[in-house]
Amino acid sequence: MEHVELAVADLLLRPWRDADAPAVRGALRDPAIAQWNPQSAGPVDDEYALLWVRRRADWSAGDHASLAVTAADGGDLLGSVSLHHIHHGDASIGYWTMPSARGRGVAVRAVVRLTEWAFTDLRLHRVELCHAVANPASCRVADRAGYAAEGTLRESYQYGDGRRYDEHLHARLATDR
Repeated sequence: MEHVELAVADLLLRPWRDADAPAVRGALRDPAIAQWNPQSAGPVDDEYALLWVRRRADWSAGDHASLAVTAADGGDLLGSVSLHHIHHGDASIGYWTMPSARGRGVAVRAVVRLTEWAFTDLRLHRVELCHAVANPASCRVADRAGYAAEGTLRESYQYGDGRRYDEHLHARLATDR
């Protein structure tokens, strides 16, 4: 899979770069990101952040596409949006936003744009979005991005605090457009 840059309104979704590592280190230390997007049991230090960026920049396996969400003007890192588990026309989508970018629709615009690309360019049929029931902000993102609620997965994922949470399952189909 080839890297892409995707523009939407005041955002640029672009491949990850080594230079993003310091901002990623700070983001992954944010309590909300650490809770709802758990990484590892070890410390999130400079080395970890650089490895994180490099893993997400490597699309060679064809099973994921991960992009930095930046301000189109100035290039400040605002968040992350990724397709995971790309396989047989299906994928899952995930995202997080920097504390300074929350409440501005950044995640919604990024999710919508990456989903459009997934359907148009990757020719995916279904993209799923799961979030902890205890994370209502992610539920709002899913709803506003056009992901229909499909059900609740009971104690389906262990989050950053080590507890298993119920998750809401949302999805969009290429035919929903």
